[in-house]
Amino acid sequence: MDRYPPIAEHGLVGDLQTAALISSKGVLDWFAAPRFDSPSIFAALLDHDRGGYFRLAADGDNVTYRQLYYPDTAVLVTRFMSPDGVGELMDWMPPNTSRRPSDRHTLIRGVRAVRGTVSFSLDCRPRFDYGRAPHELHADGHSAVFHGPDLSLHLQGTFPLERAGDDVHATLTLDAGQVAGMVMTVCPPGDPAPPAPTEEGVTEELWSAVGFWQSWVSAANYNGRWQNSVRRSAIVLKLLTYAPTGAPVAAATMGLPEQVGGERNWDYRFTWVRDASLSVRALLDLGFAEEASAFTTWITARMRERAGLPGERLQVMYRVDGDPRLDEEVLDHLEGYRGSYPVRAGNAAMDQLQLDIYGEALYAMCEARELGLVQAGYHSWQGTASVLDWLVHNWDRPDEGIWETRGGRKDFTYSRVMTWVAFDRGIKLAEHFSRPGDIELWRHTRDTVLQQIMDRGWNEAEGALVQHYDSDVLDASLLLIPRVGLLAAKDPSWLTTLDAMDRKLVSDSLVYRYDPAASPDGLRGCEGTFSLCTFLYVDALARAGRLRQARYAFEKMLTYANHVGLFAEEIGPAGEQLGNFPQAFTHLSLIMAACTLDEALDAQRKP
Repeated sequence: MDRYPPIAEHGLVGDLQTAALISSKGVLDWFAAPRFDSPSIFAALLDHDRGGYFRLAADGDNVTYRQLYYPDTAVLVTRFMSPDGVGELMDWMPPNTSRRPSDRHTLIRGVRAVRGTVSFSLDCRPRFDYGRAPHELHADGHSAVFHGPDLSLHLQGTFPLERAGDDVHATLTLDAGQVAGMVMTVCPPGDPAPPAPTEEGVTEELWSAVGFWQSWVSAANYNGRWQNSVRRSAIVLKLLTYAPTGAPVAAATMGLPEQVGGERNWDYRFTWVRDASLSVRALLDLGFAEEASAFTTWITARMRERAGLPGERLQVMYRVDGDPRLDEEVLDHLEGYRGSYPVRAGNAAMDQLQLDIYGEALYAMCEARELGLVQAGYHSWQGTASVLDWLVHNWDRPDEGIWETRGGRKDFTYSRVMTWVAFDRGIKLAEHFSRPGDIELWRHTRDTVLQQIMDRGWNEAEGALVQHYDSDVLDASLLLIPRVGLLAAKDPSWLTTLDAMDRKLVSDSLVYRYDPAASPDGLRGCEGTFSLCTFLYVDALARAGRLRQARYAFEKMLTYANHVGLFAEEIGPAGEQLGNFPQAFTHLSLIMAACTLDEALDAQRKP
């Protein structure tokens, strides 16, 4: 077993309240429960010896591994091929569609021999509370229970289990056509044990999960050139959305490094207002109204709960239930992925000032409401209007910006761009639904913001809009400018900005978000190219009419997806995936770029 497989050598399964990573060799090495942001039960990705894992795989020295998803689903299939036979492992979590938070979550692992004879082995080694809490084990025949301090983990199979210290081991041999299964259930201590699995019951659960995912993704209105990539990205965004509240998390994991061995290792299992708003906006492009409605309700509640109180109207990020407390701690006992230390749980950036988040929130809400997917109720509108009234007096301040730099506040141009978006979309909502508000003041402020951006964010020497005022550093976040409409896609000022990014930030079609050496961000080390920015670059190229360049860049970027179509946050110098995995930002921007590029290519073909 590899101590630390490449980040990209994983697939994702989930039940719409939490998720697990399973390596291409059948090892579950990341799982937190009962929610995405809960302490881990399996975290071998962050410490092979202390984190815990659940391996179920074929034995032998000459085994070849392949992994795929059952078509249009979140059911993960791992194949094992050897001279003696071919075996398959199917992993999935039954989707929880109740919309009620649950402390009970199930992962089903089914194996079968497809050809010949296949020997499998199982090792289950849970480590509760990020590996800090001990557990007690009770094993009996085909079942075992691991009792942690706050959760119990039940294993129930169709084959016998053996105790191995405080862990569980098993072996089994299957001939062609034979099947076996193991069901893992996590629940509070004292909850009744799940029923023993049967072959018929496992099969029924499998086809139920397949039916759910295929039905859901078939509702997408995308009929373009990149069906597989877009549908897979949509499923990823759905898997990363906490169904009881409609709040998407930024990624399924924590602590995976932006530079192996470096300190840029963050916890991404929370709902960033920015990431979540853009995720929902991407799903809206595909016609998923239910997700937009749920998130609009969630973000409106966050706006209303701060109305009339001092301080900011929105926090940068929240827990999936809206809890604003995300205190950051360093898990000293974990060595980190391949020695990438420190490992952090929680996120101190929650207290940062990032003024762009109001723009992303209004950007998503406006689209949802203009499409008739969400109604602008009077009381929810009051929360939105109060945010805009507050922003009139609070927009012109230095902040930490979209990239959450820890090197001090600056007048970031992107923050001003999204402030302009907040006012622009707020005005449109008020006029579209005839809602009360100081529209003339909002319009005056919007125009003032634009004037300031062009006066102070423009660098004459570069011929471009730059990262922050009084600097010459470029920033790829500004690639969103033509999409949100601050400048037209072929405005001369925008085209020279795009050209400057080509020169300074683009390497073989991959895009760096900025140059940390030129604009210190308060952190040691470097990072790879930022996959979100690469897809935004494609979007901007397509809007500018540079379709050959856009399509080639898009096709090249798709080659960096892993074997099942998933992306992390960044691409390293050798083409490796870096950062938390899979990353919502990357997959939402893939959807945006595909839709924009398809539309532009189709328009080019028309007479």
